Amino acid sequence: MGKIKISEQDIVNALCLHIAHKRDSKPQEVEIELLYDDDYGFSAEAYIHDRKQILIAANIIEALRYWLETQLNIDPFSAALELVLDDEEGIIAYAE
Repeated sequence: MGKIKISEQDIVNALCLHIAHKRDSKPQEVEIELLYDDDYGFSAEAYIHDRKQILIAANIIEALRYWLETQLNIDPFSAALELVLDDEEGIIAYAE
């Protein structure tokens, strides 16, 4: 596997799939807002069934590993994942 760039939308999709899987819900029932703070780094807010959940960077990485395995059929633990704040593309990730 070479270096794969994961778009902001794919990160949101990964979080929706992962949270829906964990909550036995549909991905369409999950809303995600990605966040970046200079002090705290990457995080996200997830809304499902009128409840808010705060996700830290480790949760985002976990969701990306789930997405790599279920959607791209890539061994999720063979990939090094890095979250990046890009001026033009927003929050993206690289899997290598």
